[in-house]
Amino acid sequence: MSDVSFQHEPVLTQEVIQGLALQTGQCVVDTTLGGGGHAEALLREIGPEGRLVGFDVDDEALAHCKQRLAPMGAQVDLVRASFRELRNALTTLGIESVDAVLFDLGVSSRQLDAAERGFRFGAETASETPLDMRMDRRGESTAADWLARESQPELERIFREYGELPGSRRLAKAIVEERKLHPVATAGDFLDLIQRAGVGRGRRHNPATLAFQALRIAVNDELGALEAGIDQAIASLRGGGRIAVIAYHSLEDRIVKNRLRDAVRGCVCPPRLPVCCCGRKPELRLITKRPIGASDEEIRRNPRSRSARLRIASRLEEAA
Repeated sequence: MSDVSFQHEPVLTQEVIQGLALQTGQCVVDTTLGGGGHAEALLREIGPEGRLVGFDVDDEALAHCKQRLAPMGAQVDLVRASFRELRNALTTLGIESVDAVLFDLGVSSRQLDAAERGFRFGAETASETPLDMRMDRRGESTAADWLARESQPELERIFREYGELPGSRRLAKAIVEERKLHPVATAGDFLDLIQRAGVGRGRRHNPATLAFQALRIAVNDELGALEAGIDQAIASLRGGGRIAVIAYHSLEDRIVKNRLRDAVRGCVCPPRLPVCCCGRKPELRLITKRPIGASDEEIRRNPRSRSARLRIASRLEEAA
């Protein structure tokens, strides 16, 4: 593994730093280390007396960040775990609460650019690209395994819900029919099925992009992990601590928006009830009323920032 493989520009860095309002000596969590760009920026803000806990399930990302962050001076704890395990990991480290938590969702540049990880579908290498898509390569099931075992109704549901893909039923049927004859083992196999099924008509996005996205989300249970991770992050914040989440597609952003909104509102009782029966109290105050997007300059410099949406909230003192 070389450093070149992790050369990338973290998205919305200045907006994140400004929104989290960090101070020297604070304890912060980066739940998605990736190439370490955001973590490095966070460490500069909290200084050598601060503490950063970095999470990632990717062994390559952790090895790179161990080397990259070593000279920073502040105490750094790197944890190979999903952010859905955030609370347990912090407890193990003896940390009761933190000052800030950052989520930078989606696939890292390294994962996208490494053909052997199976996240991309470049036509020139598709026939040699395995359908892996595991963010955590300790997991037993690859994308190919997932396609080989799931029922047609489940396949259809995943492509419809996670890819919002017209023709999801045709694609699911095509997969089930094809796997009776040959395994769907490479990106090329999957691309061929997408084209033959004629899915995605009427959408401006490449149907292969939507289908690969849906498959990746299912293999890694990304949305389930996100829901659990946000709840644990909120519970881990001290009073006045902040949470920042960068999402890249509507499914992620919808979960983030709804989770933060519910924590701001508190009570979830039906409006027709005269008094609150759920007992839930507000936990957060929104810092961003609307999501922050990348500037035109950043998009020109880093096209992958085009779809980024940043939301920030602060934990109420009385909720901590």
